[in-house]
Amino acid sequence: MPIILRLDRVMADRKMSLNTLSEKVGIANVNLSKIKTGKVSAIRFSTLGAICKALDCQPGDILEYQPPAESPCAESHQEGRL
Repeated sequence: MPIILRLDRVMADRKMSLNTLSEKVGIANVNLSKIKTGKVSAIRFSTLGAICKALDCQPGDILEYQPPAESPCAESHQEGRL
């Protein structure tokens, strides 16, 4: 997936535990753990906003876009089109 969750890094920077963040955000520990480990396919804006408020950060601090690597075959195909 091209979106990488960096919640663990932000939590470490703020020295905040999963339990503390869970209490501040108001979501179950297990659900926050899934977000932290990137084992989710979606996140509500309200949840993202609550996490950002609790950690005093921006969504871009938690979410990172990583473009998919192109295969050599795809590059050759594109070069042929030029």
